[in-house]
Amino acid sequence: MRGFTLLEVLVAVLVMSIGLLGLAGLMGSSLKNSHSAYQRTQATWLAYDALDRMRANHLVALAGGYNLALGAAPGGSGLAKEDLAEWDAAVAGTLPAGDGSIAVAAGGAVRIIVQWDDTRGTGGGATEQFIVDSQL
Repeated sequence: MRGFTLLEVLVAVLVMSIGLLGLAGLMGSSLKNSHSAYQRTQATWLAYDALDRMRANHLVALAGGYNLALGAAPGGSGLAKEDLAEWDAAVAGTLPAGDGSIAVAAGGAVRIIVQWDDTRGTGGGATEQFIVDSQL
């Protein structure tokens, strides 16, 4: 009878330890996904920041003064150059390996791409992109 009680305790400890290991794995996964969601939120904020800057300088934006390719240094002149330099620095400083592009098409259609390295969030060598299509 005394050995049977000890066996019940060992089974209970085994079940509890498996449950705690599962909980630890769930918390690790939650932390990883939470960080990835945080980076996506930052990318959203940065894309809408670029749109706001372009809408404040509407005529220059329509003329293509805010066009920027991925990996390119900000060019242009005046306020557009300052806006692009600040925005590009914010993207690079906020997101790991952050980069962005802005393309203004005829008629005022805008495509903004914010790109970053999300290896911490996905566990692989994944480059994430957040794309916003809008109209000036």
